[in-house]
Amino acid sequence: MKVTLTVNGRLADVEVADPAMPLLYALRDGLALRGPRFGCGLAQCGACTVHIDGKAVRSCVYPVSAVGQGKVTTLEGLGSARDPHPLQQAFMTEQAVQCGYCINGMIMQAKALLDANPHPTEAEIKDALAANLCRCGTHLRIVRAVQRFAAGARS
Repeated sequence: MKVTLTVNGRLADVEVADPAMPLLYALRDGLALRGPRFGCGLAQCGACTVHIDGKAVRSCVYPVSAVGQGKVTTLEGLGSARDPHPLQQAFMTEQAVQCGYCINGMIMQAKALLDANPHPTEAEIKDALAANLCRCGTHLRIVRAVQRFAAGARS
């Protein structure tokens, strides 16, 4: 069965065997987008986070059929290595990445927070990111990156 999705501003057709298939697999396997990652498969770590109509969702448990006419944005839809989004740049400036596995989820969750609350407190940032797991221990740098973005230029 073919499913048409709007991903990063473009229409994309994806072949799916089962409409209940997680969106994550359609993005990674069907569209070769590597930003969202498989972490736990239970919506508990955040590595797979994407936005649907601006809302952060865990794509490892979100059925591809539930997207409907929603607009999906992945990490690749924010910016690129050549032209990073200012939030991605803040993460690089703060050296908030160690192994990098969690960063997709951290950035996508932070972006959803910042879209809803452009100037969050440190406590609000920590609360918003609390369900995103990082085993490398870069939490302080991640919080500083979000604070840097909130204090600086926005787009």
